[in-house]
Amino acid sequence: MRILLTGAGGQLGRTLIDRLPTEWDIHPFTSGELNITHYPSVKHRFLNLRPDVVINAAAYTAVDKAESEPEHAIAVNAEGPALLAEAANQTGARLIHVSTDYVFDGNKSTPWVEGDTPSPINVYGLSKFAGEVRLINTLPDALIVRSSWVFSEYGQNFVRTMLDIGLQRRQLSVIEDQIGNPTYAGDLADFLIFLAQKPQVKGVLHFAGNETISWFGFAQAIFQAATAICPAYASMQLTPISSEQWPSPAKRPRNSVLCSLRLAELGFPSSDWRARLSEVVPQLLAANVLKKAN
Repeated sequence: MRILLTGAGGQLGRTLIDRLPTEWDIHPFTSGELNITHYPSVKHRFLNLRPDVVINAAAYTAVDKAESEPEHAIAVNAEGPALLAEAANQTGARLIHVSTDYVFDGNKSTPWVEGDTPSPINVYGLSKFAGEVRLINTLPDALIVRSSWVFSEYGQNFVRTMLDIGLQRRQLSVIEDQIGNPTYAGDLADFLIFLAQKPQVKGVLHFAGNETISWFGFAQAIFQAATAICPAYASMQLTPISSEQWPSPAKRPRNSVLCSLRLAELGFPSSDWRARLSEVVPQLLAANVLKKAN
């Protein structure tokens, strides 16, 4: 199988490269190597490689920054997927696109399922939802996978941020009234690889962690895992605060909990994020944080 992977330099892209079967013909591209907002470049890659499956892991993910540069966010998250869909339509490639829980407004008391109507409350979410719409309008057989609170041993994510902050100070305030499902990027990558082999699967799917928690609770879990390896983290004092006590340029949904009504049908498990967290934290400490502590 020939795979064209965009966003190969991000945390999801890097975990995909780690896991894609070695017998497949893999062509990964970072944003510097393939600008998905430039159609001549996109079309050239598609015509030259003739991929069977395209996995779009490229995205503009700076949620707060998107509020001040919406054109950039929309170009990458909306126009880019549409151009990929157009090229896929012309060459007969399947397209798997990764989206986000932030397409929802958070104003629901139960988990968000695939059939719920998106209503984003920030520019980032708006740009991602626009990408979904434009992609499906161009390529109705495309597959969209929404995920949430993604973390890994690569790149910048909430786990790395917490560990870095924990070396600099002993007190930290973390939002408690926003809930969601942490998702290990490696588990999401495994799911995308699984879907690449299921041409009959189309439409929208949710894939996220198997347990709901707040950002505050997630931070607690991170420091508990870190303390077992680096006792200096035991003195960290966490204080729960409300969203109003932590103003930011972009609003965040209070309820980001994703539920998949289709995952069980496919026989694929959710991400066991606590188990994966216990594996990721030691890797981050060994690679970066522990060196700073010494």
